[in-house]
Amino acid sequence: MKTDLQRRQQRLAILAIAIVAIFAGDKVVLQPAMKAWNSRQATIAQRQKQVAAGTALLDRDRAIRDRWNTMRKGTLPSDPSAAEQQVLSGFDKWSRDARITVSSIKPQWKRGSSDDHSLLECRVDAAGSLSALTRFIYEMEQDPMALKVEAIELSTRDNRGAQLALGLLVSGLRLAPLESK
Repeated sequence: MKTDLQRRQQRLAILAIAIVAIFAGDKVVLQPAMKAWNSRQATIAQRQKQVAAGTALLDRDRAIRDRWNTMRKGTLPSDPSAAEQQVLSGFDKWSRDARITVSSIKPQWKRGSSDDHSLLECRVDAAGSLSALTRFIYEMEQDPMALKVEAIELSTRDNRGAQLALGLLVSGLRLAPLESK
């Protein structure tokens, strides 16, 4: 009987040790290995997406460079006076083409979001019919000059709404930093 009891205790001890070993192996080896595997899988998937995006970017290289060169040609000259003159001449041409009256243009230089560029912000007040004002905005938007319409305000100047007042905030890009005064 004693030997039967000892064998039983040995088996239970071996079973207990095996369960503890399996539990420890799970906690120490298997779970960290699974986490590392999943992490590597996620990293591989992310890298594959980045490679695909990079390949697509390389495929579009020529078109992107051509677009950037076209945009860069439309930026304002680096000389502030020449830049202001170009914008004012543009407003004069667009207003003549659209047959509107420009009552004031107030240019003001601003720093860009980084030190490699600056912005010429212009507040323009004009008046005309709705069709003339839309023609003015169309002409301005179609010009290759690097201008962005920031805000538009329209209001009536008469009771019928035939004459409208236009308030326009436009910014032009210059690829040169703003000079210190």
